[in-house]
Parts: sequence; structure tokens; C-alpha cells
Amino acid sequence: MSNADYVSLSLASALQRSMDMAANNMANASTAGYKTMQPLFEAVQPEGAEDGATSYVEDRGTYLDASQGAFIATGNPLDIALSGPGWLSYQTDAGATAYGRDGRLTVNSDGQLSTLAGAPVLNPGGAPITLPQALGTDVTISRDGSITDAEGAELGQIGIFRMPDVDMLVPIGNGLYLYGDAGAEIGPGTETELAQGFIEQSNVRPVIELTRLMDIQRAYERAAKLMGDSNDLTRQAIQRLGRVV
Repeated sequence: MSNADYVSLSLASALQRSMDMAANNMANASTAGYKTMQPLFEAVQPEGAEDGATSYVEDRGTYLDASQGAFIATGNPLDIALSGPGWLSYQTDAGATAYGRDGRLTVNSDGQLSTLAGAPVLNPGGAPITLPQALGTDVTISRDGSITDAEGAELGQIGIFRMPDVDMLVPIGNGLYLYGDAGAEIGPGTETELAQGFIEQSNVRPVIELTRLMDIQRAYERAAKLMGDSNDLTRQAIQRLGRVV
């Protein structure tokens, strides 16, 4: 393969990854609390190459746009939204601790406060929150996450946590993220307040993501055409050399 082929191939691979992430963002545009994911690429030159030499595209990972989404009032006492940089904590089916900002909550069959997908919400100590079965939705959730019944008796507290580095969050589906650094100290998100009766929308901007998808598609077609043109030149050169006697 020629240098043009390698350059085009690295670009096409990067564009395919960009397209996958943009499509995933679009698919989650209506997912409560979803945060946009974007790829990170860098133009690199081969080791020992002179300045101005051919550059290739290298995948450097992803980054998460943790900006806050818009709030929607639902009037549901079990719907909550976070105002600030904090995160809710959940227990996965495997028993791991995950994080997210999807505040569409319900009470599961075990009496635990959980997401609509069934992941129990955790208190500041990392334990599930169990509510009385007969309580229903007659609860008040304060700004610090404290849950009280109609008589003012405290039933538990929803944990709000601060992420040391949001780029360490790894999505696992259903609006949940695992924190990539197991040894990191994840403390309380004291600068974040909770709003009852609201949910936070995704921070995806569909028009921008759709425009990105169109731009990526056009760039991918150009990269594929460049590889095709390079292959045509190589084939023509081989054919001409084969006719030399």
C-alpha cells in the first residue's frame, strides 16, 4: 500500500468511529440525563519523519460533554433532576456501582428506589434506599436528597457524588457509567442541588449531531475515493510496466 492508502485508511477508520458516536448521540437525544460522547483524534507523523512529512490520524480516545441538559417539569414526586456537576449513584445487576443523571425513578418490587430500568439508587453510604411498600409516591425529596413522608419522618437520602474526572466515566448503557479509576476518591457533591418533580433532558443537540453526520459521510466518501484513485494509479503503472519489452 502507498502512503496515500495508509493516510486514507487511517482517516476512514477515524471517520467511521466518529459516525458511530454521532449516531449513538442521536439515538440518545431523548434519553434523560444522557451526556454527549465525542471522539478524540490527533494528526501524527511516523517516528523519525521530517517536518512536513505525511501525517496519519490516530485515535486518542473519547471525551464526555458533562454540560447540563434542560429541565422538564413532570409533577411526578419520584422524578428528580440535578442542578450542578454532581452525579447519582446506582447498583448494577452485577453488584457494581455506576453513576448517571437519569432521575426518572420508581419503587421496584423489593421496595427499593430505582431507575425505570431497575437499577437501585444508592444513598450517600452506597446502599440501596428502601421505602415502605404502602407509601406510594407521597414523599418529599429535598435539595440535598433527603426523603421524607407526609408526616415529615425521614425515610432515607439520595446520594449525590462528585466525579474527580468525568472523562474517566465509561458508558455501559441505560444512562449508566462506570468510573474507570477504581482507586479514585469519589466524594459528596455538596455543590449540587436536587429538584423534585423535574427530569434533566439529554444535552445532545440534534441539529448539530445531524450536521456532523452529514459532514462525516462526505469526508468518508472523499477518503474512499482517494484510496480508489491511488489503487487505479498503481494498477495502471503495473499494466504499463508489464508491456515493456
